[in-house]
Order: sequence, then structure tokens, then C-alpha cells
Amino acid sequence: MAATKRRFALEGRPTAQLIADHLREQIVRGTIRPGQQINESLVASQLNTSRGPLREALQRLCQEGILIYRRNYGVFVLKIEPEDLREIYSARETIESAAACILLDRGPGRVLHAIEILKKIVGGMAKHAADSNWEAIAGLDMQFHSSFVAAAGNSRLDRIYTSLATESRMCILNLEVSYPKMEVLVEEHQNILDLLEAGDREGLLASIRRHIQKAAEHLIAAQARQDSPLDRTS
Repeated sequence: MAATKRRFALEGRPTAQLIADHLREQIVRGTIRPGQQINESLVASQLNTSRGPLREALQRLCQEGILIYRRNYGVFVLKIEPEDLREIYSARETIESAAACILLDRGPGRVLHAIEILKKIVGGMAKHAADSNWEAIAGLDMQFHSSFVAAAGNSRLDRIYTSLATESRMCILNLEVSYPKMEVLVEEHQNILDLLEAGDREGLLASIRRHIQKAAEHLIAAQARQDSPLDRTS
């Protein structure tokens, strides 16, 4: 706990932002589980903070959509249902497709800069695939897509996508979803990168659509398996 106190004291950002960042990461990683209630007294004690900044942080996370406030009950972590998954990934497909078009329209210079960033991420994915490190792959997966959207240079698309990326990471890590071969995931991202580099707008949009829809199908299937009574241990 002493280390946590030092980290909070040394950071230059507002305390509420620090708390929000800390809780968001705990939620994404599944340390705080979907559907779980946030115990304000416990969290305030653990982080050595007062209720004011904590409540501001919780309000920020409610605005992001990963916490839900229930009147007379308190604040709970969002529990993502199949319909939520469909909405999240449909919205991601729309934003990534728009970002692809903006990026291509902004010319070769912008595209080359994006390619440099994305190539490094795909290289990292390939390395972790060889090591079978699924958690690292999942993190780089979302980094690839967030960087792709950010490269378009539209701040509002980027801001909206940030919340969707957080919800996606929650799903991926909590459901422990993995492709039969992690190399397949690397190949799909490499294909998106190759099509961007070639300036193939039609092919790029089709590749994004297939990739996003396939990811949503995997997540929904994994959630169904997790919720099945046959898959639960007593």
C-alpha cells in the first residue's frame, strides 16, 4: 500500500483522474469483476483518498459507460451482455471504417506515419504470439486499433473510440478469448496494414469489417460458453 500512496503522491495529474485510471485498469483486467459493486469506503481506504475525489472518479467512469449507477443501491461495474457486444463492435466497425477513409484522404504523408506506428505494434504482436502471451496480444490488439483511429486526426472519433476500446478490453480479458492460433490474429492485423499501405480503400474497408465481425462472433460464443451451466464448476 505504501507504494500505491507514493505513486499517487508523485503523479502530477488530478487525484480524481489518477483514481479513475487505476479503477479502469482494475476493471479491464478483471480484478474488479463485471456486475460487482464498488465499495466506496474500501476503495477510499485502499487508495488513501477522501470520498470527494473518489466520487468524482466514479462519476467519470459512469460517463464512460463502464460503471453503472443504480439509485438507492450504489455503483456497479458494467456487465456486458451479447447485445452490448454487438453494439460495441458495430460502433467500432463504423468508427474504424470512417477513420480509414479520412486517413487515406489525408494523403501519403499521414498514411506513412500511421504505417510506421502500426508496423511496430504488429511486430510486437508476432513476438508475443510466438511466446503464447495472450494478455500481451490482447493489449497490442487494442493498441493497434486505437492507433489506427488516432492516426486519422479526428479528435472526436478518437474520444468516442477510447470508451469503446475500454469496453472491448473488458470483454477480451474477462472472457479469456483466444483464437485457435494466435498467429491468425497477427495475420489479420498485418492484412489491414498491407491494404492501408497499398492504398486499397475497398479492400481495407472489407478487411476491417471481416476482422471486427469475426472478433464479435468469437466474444459472443465465448460468453455463451462461460454462461452455460455445463461449463461451470460447482
